Amino acid sequence: MDSDLRHRHAASFGAAANAYAAHRPDYAHDAIRWALEPAPGPRVLDLGAGTGKLTATLAAMGTDVTAVEPDQAMLAELRRSLPEVAALSGNAESIPLPDSSVDAVLAGNAMHWFDMAVAGPEIARVLAPGGVLAGLWNTVDDSVDWVAGLARASGPAAIGQRDTPASWRTETATLHLPTTDAPVHFGSPEQAGFQHGQRRTADSLVATLGTRAGMLVMPDEEREANLARIRGYLTTRPETSAGEFTLPMVTCVLRVRHL
Repeated sequence: MDSDLRHRHAASFGAAANAYAAHRPDYAHDAIRWALEPAPGPRVLDLGAGTGKLTATLAAMGTDVTAVEPDQAMLAELRRSLPEVAALSGNAESIPLPDSSVDAVLAGNAMHWFDMAVAGPEIARVLAPGGVLAGLWNTVDDSVDWVAGLARASGPAAIGQRDTPASWRTETATLHLPTTDAPVHFGSPEQAGFQHGQRRTADSLVATLGTRAGMLVMPDEEREANLARIRGYLTTRPETSAGEFTLPMVTCVLRVRHL
């Protein structure tokens, strides 16, 4: 993805901040615990925090969490829902925190937007010695037959290359590295997956997929056609056509340590 398209996708969420807050899932607690396991202390930065899906769980788990988010609409939603959490305007390439001020930097469905040639040194700057950087992604579990069919029906704009566990593993293995000759600030990556799920109806799952960046940047007519196709598929499956169901998911984690 070229830089202009990346920026357009990354900037697409603000207009759908309310829908994002309402429909995006939280993250498996075991995944968060694994991400934080090597951290030298409780101070955590949720970087690219969005509306606070990951922030809320970090706060509930007792960490000393600070949220940083560049989009003002997303940040406003985060501050409204989590008034007790320090929430700052900023991004991965310009983090408004002092040197060595956090023990872990976590990013929920956000790390793929970072320009690691610039963000890498910034993240390393705010991390304490021995600190951890971890990206978390909620993927759909396509080992389940109807979910594999959903991925095919949805197309790559809604369920893309990082949105199923096997393709996620390949797509994220080097995300902690700069794409230039800039210095590397982190050690060898570790990857792990943790079972998760989200209670959905056909309508709410369609709404969730409608908050994906690839869908948000589509022309209205094309997006509505895509969402109608997804809704049509869900009505044909016994697992999803009659009320609430659990969407099988895997929270996948990429974890690296500050060199």
